[in-house]
Amino acid sequence: MGSAFKLDRKIFSESVEEYVKKNGSSYIDAILALCEEQKIEPESAAKILTKPIKEKLQIEGQELKLLPRTNQLPI
Repeated sequence: MGSAFKLDRKIFSESVEEYVKKNGSSYIDAILALCEEQKIEPESAAKILTKPIKEKLQIEGQELKLLPRTNQLPI
């Protein structure tokens, strides 16, 4: 996918979603795997993630007790 993949927010986020669905992995694992595959530092990937992916990461982090819970309405 080349360097365009590395810099494009939409493509990277879509790739994360696709990886999660295909492999049944967590968003954290998907992002780390794609970073390794594309030779991107996770810190750089964090800057190009879309808001929906960031929100899913936050929820995942809270469920894994990696982040403090915030008050949220039940869905």
